[in-house]
Amino acid sequence: MKRKKYNCPVELTVEVMGGKWKSRIMWHLSKNPYRYGELRKLIPDITQKMLTQSLRELEEDGVISRKVYEGKIPKVEYFLTQYGESTTPLLQLMSQWGKDHMQRLKEMEREESLIQGETK
Repeated sequence: MKRKKYNCPVELTVEVMGGKWKSRIMWHLSKNPYRYGELRKLIPDITQKMLTQSLRELEEDGVISRKVYEGKIPKVEYFLTQYGESTTPLLQLMSQWGKDHMQRLKEMEREESLIQGETK
């Protein structure tokens, strides 16, 4: 298997965790293990195909794992591996930055509406 050459560590991080879905999946799994259907409910905009693909890729990268519980109806849970848990501080920083940015956007929106109100 030929390995891709990366020009900087951030490029590799973005490849593993990036995109619209992977970091969201990892964020939820940093809290608790979840079953496939539970993840679909937590991330309502994700398609079945994208969830399946993202879970497979994260598993291939060793970031998540799955545990199969045998029974009449087999149950599968996904969880962060020990290696995957090392991303939790990064996910927490991303979450905090997102909260701060949302607040900033609200403040900018308020300022903009005040300015528009003054010009009318």
